[in-house]
Amino acid sequence: MPQLANLILTDRAGTPVNHTYVPRDIVSNVATVVESTGVPVGDKRVTLSLRNTAGGNSIVTIRGVFPIVNDQTINGVTTPVVVRTAYVDFEFKFSATSTEQERKDVVGLMQSSLDASKWPNDMLTKLQGVY
Repeated sequence: MPQLANLILTDRAGTPVNHTYVPRDIVSNVATVVESTGVPVGDKRVTLSLRNTAGGNSIVTIRGVFPIVNDQTINGVTTPVVVRTAYVDFEFKFSATSTEQERKDVVGLMQSSLDASKWPNDMLTKLQGVY
């Protein structure tokens, strides 16, 4: 069983930057890690959970919430305001009879589908449809 710990994720900037998400808490079997901006409204969060269904199947959910914050000044008072937020949901559903290798393969295939050199990348990053 993995222990909740720092999660280092790398962006795709021209010079890639590592972002460290630190453990926040575990509530109702949902683990949360955050990259804090010092202002909670701007914290980027990743949550991970594992649920087992009545039939013995497993559902692993990974969610990301990535707010963009700007300062807003009204009457000389400056406050941070969320101007937009990106949301990401990954849900993996595995049969109770699946093998560890099958699960590794599915995760690897999905990870590979997000590679910058593959066409799904343009759908995600350039918001281009397929033809």
